[in-house]
Amino acid sequence: MTEPSYLPPTRASYDTVAGDYAELLRDELARKPFDRAMLAAFAELVRDAGVGPVADLGCGPGRVTAHLDGLGIDAFGIDLSPGMVAVARRMYPGLRFGEGSMTALDLTDGSLGGALAWYSTVHTPPEDLPVPFAEFHRALAPGGYLLIAFKAGDGRVRLEEAYGHPVSLDVYRFPPDQVAGLLGLAGFEEVARLVREADAREKTPQGFLIARKTARRTVGQAVRGTARGTVREPERT
Repeated sequence: MTEPSYLPPTRASYDTVAGDYAELLRDELARKPFDRAMLAAFAELVRDAGVGPVADLGCGPGRVTAHLDGLGIDAFGIDLSPGMVAVARRMYPGLRFGEGSMTALDLTDGSLGGALAWYSTVHTPPEDLPVPFAEFHRALAPGGYLLIAFKAGDGRVRLEEAYGHPVSLDVYRFPPDQVAGLLGLAGFEEVARLVREADAREKTPQGFLIARKTARRTVGQAVRGTARGTVREPERT
């Protein structure tokens, strides 16, 4: 099946910026205590649930995957961009990374204890969010947790240049209540949320939401038939 129209330019753009992106953001978490706090809470919830590994979906160069590993989590990364995956494998050779799209996860139903979407839905049009949300739900074990980070607000910003390179990207801001509502329709129960103000390098508040998979599904169930096969859990090395 043809992939959504926003994925090819997103893939190409991140292939273009992969190396510079990785270097510029390598130590970003070190200056963001609230972000680290949400990751720590998520990691503790996943450890206590004990129902499977964590997939960092849209892992980029792997820095947050590595952070979860440092918190004692069995984490692996999946990204749309082959360029990003190559950088992640080079920077963190002891971790697992593979290529693929959040819209079509080739992961066994219920195989994950946690799913992380760390700003990886920001290029997804709002009307398309139910598709990846349904895939997150499907891949999580009952009682598994999702942490999603996003730009809080409303509207779309068009990027033609980023990290010193030409790109073709739409960046969406989402109201936290909208994200929580769509996750609820997909079968998630909100556990915690944080909205923090923008720091000196940001232009918008940042949203973080932890949700737990429940048995109920509505919209998520309706889109479960989305074609899969483009994402496979990376093999252990």
